[in-house]
Amino acid sequence: MKYKLKVYTIWEYGQRKDAEGNPHQEDCTFPLPNSIKDTDRTFILCDGMGGHDAGEVASATVCEAMGQSIQNSQLNAEGNFTDEMFRKALTDAFDALDEKDTEAAKKMGTTMTFLKLHKNGCTIAHMGDSRVYHIRPGKTAADTRILFQTKDHSLVNDLIAIGELTEEEAKHSRQKNVITRAMQPHMEHRPKADMYHSTDIRPGDYFYLCSDGMLENMESPQICYNFSDAAGTDEEKVKRLTQATSENRDNHTAIIVHILEVTDPVEERKPAPAQAPSAPTPIMAEVHDETEEEEEGGGKDGKPVQIPQTTNRKGSLSRYLLIALVTLIVAFAIALYFLVFAKGADKDKAGKKEPARTEQKVDDKQGENVPPANPQPPKKQQVEQTPPAETSLNQQTVNANEAVVQEAINHAEPSDPDNEEEEIVESDEDKIENMTDKKANE
Repeated sequence: MKYKLKVYTIWEYGQRKDAEGNPHQEDCTFPLPNSIKDTDRTFILCDGMGGHDAGEVASATVCEAMGQSIQNSQLNAEGNFTDEMFRKALTDAFDALDEKDTEAAKKMGTTMTFLKLHKNGCTIAHMGDSRVYHIRPGKTAADTRILFQTKDHSLVNDLIAIGELTEEEAKHSRQKNVITRAMQPHMEHRPKADMYHSTDIRPGDYFYLCSDGMLENMESPQICYNFSDAAGTDEEKVKRLTQATSENRDNHTAIIVHILEVTDPVEERKPAPAQAPSAPTPIMAEVHDETEEEEEGGGKDGKPVQIPQTTNRKGSLSRYLLIALVTLIVAFAIALYFLVFAKGADKDKAGKKEPARTEQKVDDKQGENVPPANPQPPKKQQVEQTPPAETSLNQQTVNANEAVVQEAINHAEPSDPDNEEEEIVESDEDKIENMTDKKANE
């Protein structure tokens, strides 16, 4: 994007005086108020911390260090500008403050507001209670819109956020000038700046950087009127703002940037449709160059616009998340299937083994009278060792007959040869019969 601008400044003392009775100006700008040109594209405004030693030194140091760092990083004023360039400029400013440290009991400090116009739109950053407004004027105050304003880093804002104060009570609180974020030397933890990006820049828009001194008696309705068409030309607008703040106690400074023309605008990209009904995340912190165009918003109540943080990588991220979810579901289903299958197999095995255990228990209870499940066949009897009774008796008879015959032969007397064989035979038969009867009786 390329721009044609008209830039104005207000740099005024307030009614407050220092210890010597002199007005004390602790605000500073980059470029300096009398050096700002319409060709500038980097604008910084700082308000030195009142009541602290060398507040004007702190504001001037930060403005000079940040401005010089950006000029060194970006050779083309309307070229590409990154968040990394801004963070380097902020680091350089903190380092410069460390070198200027006076070791005073009350450290010097300053707020910081920043506007950078570049080919991709604008970058806004801030710390403390100095503000940056993006205003789109209408014919009247009612038609004029505050597209964006920074949110003060202040104690009363924190108390409002937690419900300890109302906005009306905060206006009159003695703690309304206590800020919760600022730039000081040798800080243990260097605070970060809140950042905002926009490509919604149109001819006629205003950017308004101002210290808190400009807002002592001015709220959103008065700001809208002073930047509406009804307030007149740019010179008349500056005059109105100067007159409206002339009686303010604090010193006050402002930079007014009027966008006259915009060429080669960045195509406005619509945020991707939400994947879920969750509330959008407001951007009041660091974002990246890929940030989508923020929604137009804000109103006359002075509250910062709530802008959804969307990037052109949202669709890819959604696809990756969907793939991861499907993979997780499939893995879970496979694991569940194997778990159920394993349990079923264990139950089948248990069912097969159960009858044997039951039978064994029954056998134990019945004792030895129950035959075994697999009875062994009886051993074959050796019948040869136990002959039948008839065979034994015949054998005994034969043996007895042999003994009788032998005894008869041994004791027989000599006889007539003619009668010997008959006598022997007759005598032997009687004896044999008698022996047989005796054995049978036994």
